[in-house]
Amino acid sequence: LSLALLISRKYQVNLLDTDLNKISLLKKKISPIKDPEIKKFLKLKNKNFNPTSDQKEAIENSYFTIIATPTNYDSKSGSFDTGSVEQVIKQVKKYSPNSYIVIKSTVPIGFTHKMRVRHKTNKISFSPEFLREGSALYDNLYPSRIIIGDNNRYTKKFASILVECSNVKEKNNLIYLIDSSEAEAVKLFSNTFLAMRVSYFNELDSFAQIQKLSTKNIIDGVCSDPRIGNYYNNPSFGYGGYCLPKDTKQLLKNFKGTPTNMIRAIIESNDTRKNFIAKDIMSKKPKSVGIYRLIMKSNSDNFRESAILDVIKKLQKKKIKIYLFEPSIKNDFDNMVLIKEFTEFAKRAEIIIANRFTSQLYDVAHKVY
Repeated sequence: LSLALLISRKYQVNLLDTDLNKISLLKKKISPIKDPEIKKFLKLKNKNFNPTSDQKEAIENSYFTIIATPTNYDSKSGSFDTGSVEQVIKQVKKYSPNSYIVIKSTVPIGFTHKMRVRHKTNKISFSPEFLREGSALYDNLYPSRIIIGDNNRYTKKFASILVECSNVKEKNNLIYLIDSSEAEAVKLFSNTFLAMRVSYFNELDSFAQIQKLSTKNIIDGVCSDPRIGNYYNNPSFGYGGYCLPKDTKQLLKNFKGTPTNMIRAIIESNDTRKNFIAKDIMSKKPKSVGIYRLIMKSNSDNFRESAILDVIKKLQKKKIKIYLFEPSIKNDFDNMVLIKEFTEFAKRAEIIIANRFTSQLYDVAHKVY
């Protein structure tokens, strides 16, 4: 959606989705996700932006076809399920055989080359996306870098379109035209590095808790070093969300046959952190625990693969009653009792688990973990 709105500033864009409700909202200029820039852009007059659920209408005669379907990690196969991407490639070859395909979905290293061989074409490239939840369009308007997995007239044109439609003035040192497998590796290694930072500061926090030291004081001192930097250093229940868990596991899969200790350790560290949190809470012997929000970020409505969900499951195995305060959902969820009134929620829970401290928690700070 963010990419479609970006490019529609200058070019005609058909946005295809199988979710009819989302298409209906977009036709009414209503954003189906929380993102202030998307909300603002949808209100602008824009004849170039055409949301549709018709595959043929969306794909036929397109110069570029961008694939941004989900590629969830399949624990059985130990790899991304790329079925949705492969299906769209077939549709493009059917409705618009001359269209140049740009894959934005995160895929295993070597996937794009495999598709080129299978479909006997060089008109497929991979271009990783580096977007933050809640500011996806902003990140497209002000990209940190544009990476495309090939160097030909099509990829040069696509890169120039992204720059032209963005708010950046200079494209020097912004565009990287590299091999498709290298571009796929950039995406996985970037997210795994971020997962490593999360794991590092979580282990620092575990150490500080056990040693009864101030996590904040240690992090402030460590991160004042400009080589380390004061960012991505907030202790949590573990890294979660739609990207980091699956991307780290996929990278480890791609490392098969290559010596590695660190990538596996990052994944194991995340599990260790969630076990530590659960055991620490269980050591207090609560009969009931309240979960204050499932969402991972402020002003978000997304809790897919949230790390707190794994902590909750560990507590539930010990028969601890779980109460949930989460305004973004309407019914009981995963065997948790949803309580809509915060006062009642705070009254019932012996301990309140929160991944951020807000003013709503001030009066019950003594209960907050």
